[in-house]
Amino acid sequence: MDIFSHGLWAAAAAAAVNHKAKKRLKIWLAALWGILPDIFTFSGMFIWFGWGLLFGGKSPSGFPYPEETELMPADTSLIFRLTAFLYGFSHSLVIFLIFFGLGYLIFKRPLWEMGGWLLHILIDIPTHSLQLFPTPFSWPLFNFKFNGLDWFTPWLMVLDYALLAIVYLYFFIRWRRLKNKANP
Repeated sequence: MDIFSHGLWAAAAAAAVNHKAKKRLKIWLAALWGILPDIFTFSGMFIWFGWGLLFGGKSPSGFPYPEETELMPADTSLIFRLTAFLYGFSHSLVIFLIFFGLGYLIFKRPLWEMGGWLLHILIDIPTHSLQLFPTPFSWPLFNFKFNGLDWFTPWLMVLDYALLAIVYLYFFIRWRRLKNKANP
């Protein structure tokens, strides 16, 4: 899924939890955790690519095509290999559980906003095919990857944003009703 959807879904999940929970989650922090895996993974590549466009004479045609991502040739640039490694690291349920556990040990309580990261991984599993960054959710224990749909498929993007619009419209209507009850 695209980074904006990840942030919006994580924020929506936190808002839904806040509706029922006694201890409210910080929605902005859940949204940040929701986009963090992709920021962590792709920032280096985009900085490298942007630098090349500005100062190195690179063109957009130098950016890898989806077919090149999963099975990279041995002479692939270090930045692409690093990006693939960071993707595996940040999109692993095993790594998420380790960091969630460390957060619990350090802060003596679960950091529920980190659920945005978990939701990110769970959304990416069925929305990435084997051709473009398949989600290695069991890394480093296993190298299993699910062959899902490509998130940039037009009908899937329309469905994603339509569902987000419905969810946020629901939140807006609920907020207006609560506001009207509080201020008759």
